[in-house]
Amino acid sequence: MDDERAKNAKDSRFERIALLASESPRAQEAREHLSRQGDFVPLEEADVAVVLGGDGFMLQILHAMLDAGRIIPAYGMNLGTVGFLMNRYDKRAVIRNRLARTKSKTIAPLRMHATTQSGEAHALWAINEVSLLRETRQTAWIEVTVGSRVRIQRLVGDGVLVATPAGSTAYNLSANGPILPLDSEMLALTPISPFRPRRWKGAILPDRMKIGFKVLDPGKRPVAAVADQKELRDIADVSLTIERSTQLELLFDPGQSLEERIVAEQFMTD
Repeated sequence: MDDERAKNAKDSRFERIALLASESPRAQEAREHLSRQGDFVPLEEADVAVVLGGDGFMLQILHAMLDAGRIIPAYGMNLGTVGFLMNRYDKRAVIRNRLARTKSKTIAPLRMHATTQSGEAHALWAINEVSLLRETRQTAWIEVTVGSRVRIQRLVGDGVLVATPAGSTAYNLSANGPILPLDSEMLALTPISPFRPRRWKGAILPDRMKIGFKVLDPGKRPVAAVADQKELRDIADVSLTIERSTQLELLFDPGQSLEERIVAEQFMTD
C-alpha cells in the first residue's frame, strides 16, 4: 500500500504534460504519433516537458525555462544524433507510464556576465559551457583570473572554455579537456589550441570559485564569447559563477542516468 501511494504521489507531479518537438522530420513524426495519447498543454502551463529531438533542442528548451524563470522537469526522447541528455525513443511508449518510472538528476547552470568593447553589459546562462573564441585569423590574447588572483597573464591561442560536468563530454572533450563526474562540484577550465603557455593543459576547479577573463589587444585580436548557443562579439571581459540556487531537473529511464553516461564515456575506445 505504501508503494502504491508513493507511485501515485509521483504520478501527480506530471498531470499536465507539454509535448515539444524539434523541427526535424523524425521529431515531428514522433510528435504526431505520441500526441494521440491524450491532451497536452503549452510549456508555460505544464508540470513536465517531454522533449523530442537531440541535445541541442533539449538545451534550447532548458534555456527557455531559465529565461522565463519557470523551471519544470524535462524528459527527453532522442530523435537527434548523440542524445547525451536524452532517453531512448520508442514509438510504442506510453508517456505517462515512462514518466512514472523515471529518476531525476539536477544540474546547476553557469551564469556569464560579459561586457563588450562598447560597454554593453550582458548576462547569459550556460548549461554546457562558456567559450571565448578568436574572431579573426589572429590568435586571442586572454588574461585568466581564478578566485581573486590572475593565474595566467596572457593565454595565447584560439581561445579558452569553462565546462560544467554536464557539458564536460561536449566541446570540452573535443578540446582535450577532462570528463567530470556529475556530482563532482568541479568545473573544467580548458584552453583551445593554446600556443602560450605551451605546457599548460588546463585546470579542474571547485565550482564555488569565480572565473574571469579579460581580452588583451582587442583592436587587433577581437574575441567572441559563446554561452551554449548564444554568442556575443567584441568582448572586453567575462566573469563566470555557478548558480546553485537555480537547479535544472532532467528525467531518465531506470539505468539510463546522465551520471552513468559520463562514467561510460571515459571508457569509449572509438
